[in-house]
Amino acid sequence: MKKQIFFLLVLLMVSAISKAQDSQFSQTMFTQLLINPGYAGSEDKICAYALNRTQWSGLEGAPRVTVFNVDAAIKNRIGLGLSLENDELGFDKNFKINLSLAYKQTIGKGKLGIGVKWGVASSAIDVGGGGWVTPDVIANDDPAIPIDGSNDINFLDFGFGLYYKTQDLYLGISSTHLLDSEFEFNSNEAGTTTATNVLKRNYYITAGYNLPFANPLLEFKPSVFVQSDGTNSQLAVNALIAYNKKIWGGVSLRTDNAITGIFGIELFKWVKVSYAYDFVVSDLVGYNNGTHEIMMGFCLDVKKDKTPEKYKSIRFL
Repeated sequence: MKKQIFFLLVLLMVSAISKAQDSQFSQTMFTQLLINPGYAGSEDKICAYALNRTQWSGLEGAPRVTVFNVDAAIKNRIGLGLSLENDELGFDKNFKINLSLAYKQTIGKGKLGIGVKWGVASSAIDVGGGGWVTPDVIANDDPAIPIDGSNDINFLDFGFGLYYKTQDLYLGISSTHLLDSEFEFNSNEAGTTTATNVLKRNYYITAGYNLPFANPLLEFKPSVFVQSDGTNSQLAVNALIAYNKKIWGGVSLRTDNAITGIFGIELFKWVKVSYAYDFVVSDLVGYNNGTHEIMMGFCLDVKKDKTPEKYKSIRFL
């Protein structure tokens, strides 16, 4: 009985989250490409980031998401990017792959990236494989529970974004899932509808600034992150301090009742590693061990200094 109650709770949680928001992250500075194709190539380097987030650790069926982003600048005008995302929440499993293309135009002291992205999204419900349903429920063939783990739907996915960046400022506005896709899962051969999922269109605004201290080795990096699907919205305010551009740490406050601590370091002059921990301050605090988010990535400067040209003259012969 307890397992059935927990299954119902997970079902409600899946419905509330998957219909409202994209995947949630604390270290949004490393997931910009995922939400804004205009970001592609903005660093004028080849950058790759892998991030794993385990939300509400210790709570069975809680969200887990893994992301891989890579982007590069091409001839100062074009940015290319590739994003992979695997998201699991209870028995709800989603995978997305997107290619981003950005055109960069110099405006004032910075560059504006105008980007589009397109790709494929896959959504599946795997109840039996996750062990969520006991044999008695399967025997009763409850039409409200999609037992068939083979339910797998693929569909096209599109996004658009603008990203403006100077040496000290960045500002982005974007939208994901422009098609606002809705799809249904069936549990039997008769095609009885058991679950409806919606990949809702999401809107994002991001902004940040670098403020130097009196000590030139220290920088204050405040930023804001706004996410909305038109019905539900979330605001995150971040405050980070960086030392010598190699070590950073700070806190983030989110309106979903979470306080996040962040710490990161750059190794070997180009490899970055960072960790974030979410302190849940809602009623879930007694039912989980917090949220862990680990990132590893790198940026390579591929610009090559021109070799000085040599000239021969009869004066030196």
